[in-house]
Amino acid sequence: MPRPIARVLTLLELLQSGGLRTVAELADRLDVDERTVRRYAGHLIDLDVPVESVRGRYGGYRLTPGYRMPPLMLNDDEALAVMLGLVAGRRSGLTTAMGTAGETAAAKIRRVLPERLRLALDAVLGALAFTAPPGEADPPDSAVLLPLADAVTRHRPVSVRYTAVDGRRSERILHPYGIVAHSGRWYVTAADPAAGEDRTFRLDRISGVRTLPGSFEPRAGLDPAKRVLTGLATAPYRHEVTLRVQGTAEEIHTRLPAGIAIVEELSPSDDAGPETGRWSRVDLRVERLDWLPAVLASLDRPFVIERPDELRGLVEALAERLADSARRSPPHA
Repeated sequence: MPRPIARVLTLLELLQSGGLRTVAELADRLDVDERTVRRYAGHLIDLDVPVESVRGRYGGYRLTPGYRMPPLMLNDDEALAVMLGLVAGRRSGLTTAMGTAGETAAAKIRRVLPERLRLALDAVLGALAFTAPPGEADPPDSAVLLPLADAVTRHRPVSVRYTAVDGRRSERILHPYGIVAHSGRWYVTAADPAAGEDRTFRLDRISGVRTLPGSFEPRAGLDPAKRVLTGLATAPYRHEVTLRVQGTAEEIHTRLPAGIAIVEELSPSDDAGPETGRWSRVDLRVERLDWLPAVLASLDRPFVIERPDELRGLVEALAERLADSARRSPPHA
């Protein structure tokens, strides 16, 4: 696209964001002089775009209040953000009350996107899995997400630069087979040929993604979401906790999600506890124990603490505080 036309469209985007824009501000954003800004504004007026000129010391340009531009102009990052927001809302149930509005909005956006960007977004949506409602975190860099999603779809190896949690940097060759969004974080699951095992990498620690020649064949039965949840639940932490809880995995996961706890339902011969009924083994790795007693109480199910002994004391202390509060009488008015 010729640079003058691109700048005219950029001027339109700036004015669409709302408010009054001074000529000096627009000149700075467009990297042109103020005379050129006025000429670009004239081009928009010639195209019947209702640009208002406001005179005075703090004057400038703005679009007529209430005017809605019919064309949809999104750059790659904006289109990615909108589509991922719609899909995340639908898959997490946040937009179910709006019926098919999310689906029809996504369809309208896809129809007006350039083919290159539409194919890239289709690759992302095809490779992506959500394991929990969205959380607050920085959105993924499209320069990282888009080539990784394409590699997942086409089974292409990639070279990435990765920064570990301790700050160590390395360059790796990966065979990516899935992208997972979990509680505001973004991960790619991949085979690491150098390590000879499957690994999980956070997208915000990846840079310099480069698609390599050739292809790979992913192993059958791979579940990217399960791989991420298992990796989070088994990551090294300060405390290792083992419990036996009366209940099924589904019942226990209502309070202890899969990203926190690994739950294994025990066979009747392995059931261990003073109560009858189905029991499960629960393994957790946590930095702190102080929040666990309240969660175990909220389960409202019999449980046995196998380790650590420190957790027993915390549960007993919570029980004593609750009993003491229950025995208190309200003060007289």
